Amino acid sequence: MMKPGIILLREGTDTSQGKPQLISNINACQVLSDTIRTTLGPRGMDKLVFDGRKATISNDGATIVKLLDVAHPAAKTLVDISISQDAEVGDGTTSVVLIAGEMLRLMKPFVEEGVHPQVLMRWVRYASKLAVEKVQELAIPFDQVTRTGNDEMLLKCASTALNSKLISTHQDLFAPMIVDAIRSLDEDIGLDLVAVKKIPGGDVRQSFLVRGVAFKKTFSYAGFEQMQKMFVKPKILLLNVELELKSEKENAEVRISDPDQYQSIVDAEWQVIYDKLDSCVKCGANIVLSKLPIGDLATQYFADRGLFCAGRVEEGDMKRVAKATGASMQTTTNGLSDDILGSCGLFEERQVGDERFNVMEDCPTAKTATIILRGGTEQFIAESERSIHDALMVVKRCLSSKAVVAGGGAIEMEVSKFLKEKALTIEGKGQLIVDAIAKSLEVIPRQLSENAGFDSTDVLSALRRKHAHDPNGKWYGVNIATGGVCDTYESGVWEPSANKINSIAAASEAACVILSIDETVRNPKSQSPDTGMMGPGSKPMSNMMGEALDVANAQKGGSRSGNLGKGVSYMKGRGGG
Repeated sequence: MMKPGIILLREGTDTSQGKPQLISNINACQVLSDTIRTTLGPRGMDKLVFDGRKATISNDGATIVKLLDVAHPAAKTLVDISISQDAEVGDGTTSVVLIAGEMLRLMKPFVEEGVHPQVLMRWVRYASKLAVEKVQELAIPFDQVTRTGNDEMLLKCASTALNSKLISTHQDLFAPMIVDAIRSLDEDIGLDLVAVKKIPGGDVRQSFLVRGVAFKKTFSYAGFEQMQKMFVKPKILLLNVELELKSEKENAEVRISDPDQYQSIVDAEWQVIYDKLDSCVKCGANIVLSKLPIGDLATQYFADRGLFCAGRVEEGDMKRVAKATGASMQTTTNGLSDDILGSCGLFEERQVGDERFNVMEDCPTAKTATIILRGGTEQFIAESERSIHDALMVVKRCLSSKAVVAGGGAIEMEVSKFLKEKALTIEGKGQLIVDAIAKSLEVIPRQLSENAGFDSTDVLSALRRKHAHDPNGKWYGVNIATGGVCDTYESGVWEPSANKINSIAAASEAACVILSIDETVRNPKSQSPDTGMMGPGSKPMSNMMGEALDVANAQKGGSRSGNLGKGVSYMKGRGGG
């Protein structure tokens, strides 16, 4: 006797199980990996991504995969690890996707031959653990005792991060600027205290660093030009209050019995704004900044009394001013006292290109910095901003990890050699799987040489020989300039050890996630676009309107002609009057 079939999922649901769908997921991850493969390294190419509204030119892995809007559910895992690498370290966003993609590519033959995914995952995790421990062992702690040795390490790490960026030819300008910006912060190194302001026009070499807070001049009213534009050790008041005459609401009603009472109402409105302005002046502030508008009356009032004011200041700038100067944001002008005011060493308004900036320097409470970026095109400035953000993150990570490793594929080759030697001590399938993971790390030096236009086979052979036979060859990597190999540690190609540790750990985790999926279920989308807010048996609004017209005409015995039913005298819309 046959049992009746049980329908568990909606009609049209796509399900795929077993080995074919696992291989399909691996192939999807390889496609994403191949998409950004050519962006790796100092000679990597850029990608132009157009989303229908604006074009973005970038070679930053995390930026590209976010803009690609990947639809495949398994490939989105690689997008996630790239974004997490960007948030955690700032650099290596392309490397982590390439390593994960290569791990999966080398795991695919084992899947096809019937090796259980749990076996693969166990040895991938084992190899990853060994690799991370090896990187930690190889990491070189830098000189933290002397400021000179510390800054040298930070400069080399910043230069390495900028090597693969659009502004790599201006390392001599931006690397010291980035190190100075990080140095100007407190020990907690909150990057929200480093702002990057973009000003189109001019040359990129005109970019500069402000050791303090700088924000663009806000919208101003008459009387602004009469204000004093420079103060030494001023007191700063931050408000979240609107300082202008507010019109009554539309439904407001005032009843008066005497015409003279009208003037008293008008005088009361003026008195409210004057009381607010008097409070700001009496508290001793020299500079008044507000998130909300400061009107023409308040602007002229402050100008007559030698104060500077600016309204509609962006929230991020207000927060940085509050942290830097020690001022407290006020939501009322009542009871202002001296302890809520902030201060700085110097305040002035400067002209930068076509823009005017309000600059605060020598802030006592918290150290801050602002980088002013110049450039010819909007896309160039946007990519420069992303490059500087990555370099800032790398320098910050260097200070926290306190150790560096050599870049240029050197650390990957040394770890790969270590894993291959370790694999020889393992019996059974684990030997082959660990050896495959070791080979997957070679994707970095191979891709670096390919992107530079060199023969990757020759370069990898030279690197394997150097790491295997030369006792001093552990820091040898790809020489981008000549196409051979060189000691990248001596060449100053340094990266924070946390970068490589995070890359290997995240890539292996992503590979294990993909290998652990044994079934993919895709729910079908709704077939009718008009059934969004209506019930399952409802009809679209256009059909309902058409039927109403037909019913009205059928009662008169005529055909549908667009005449309206009884009781409807006027309709305006498409084709209407």
